[in-house]
Amino acid sequence: MDKTAYMEAAMEEARRALSQLEVPVGCVIVENGQVIARGSNATNHTRNATRHAEMEAIDNLLHLCQSAHLTQQQVAQRFAACELYVTCEPCIMCAAALSLLGITRVFYGCANDRFGGCGSVMEVHKHGSGPCGNNQAEEKGRGFTCVGGLMADEAVHLFRSFYEKGNPNAPRPHRPLS
Repeated sequence: MDKTAYMEAAMEEARRALSQLEVPVGCVIVENGQVIARGSNATNHTRNATRHAEMEAIDNLLHLCQSAHLTQQQVAQRFAACELYVTCEPCIMCAAALSLLGITRVFYGCANDRFGGCGSVMEVHKHGSGPCGNNQAEEKGRGFTCVGGLMADEAVHLFRSFYEKGNPNAPRPHRPLS
């Protein structure tokens, strides 16, 4: 499969999210040419603002790693061998998570001008994330290669389809439709 085929798989996840009244973002994680984990936004369904498509895919891969009884080092090696495809530029939170997990390559559709962590707002992909918690000796996240613009028009179209109707799960009061 080529990059477009992987991005199409991420778009399938985004369309699934849209059909479930979620913000239409989809993600796949690829290892050795195979899609091994998928995710789509689940923030409305779970009422948890951290359940972005990337986090859902990461959790699916972590579940596979746990089922295989991989060591922490093996899990780290597996993530380092993967590429991630997502329909919208990872937000700062997701970019930091990808950095900490050691993902080395990320491909995305459209830019995220409000929250993007791969150049639109911050450059987490270039610098990595800082150490977590109070332990300054803890290893900090690494940077990763990031390529945007894959099927960006399709990703924007899905967003427009969602936001033209208004987000039915947005807290009240929310911005009225114009």
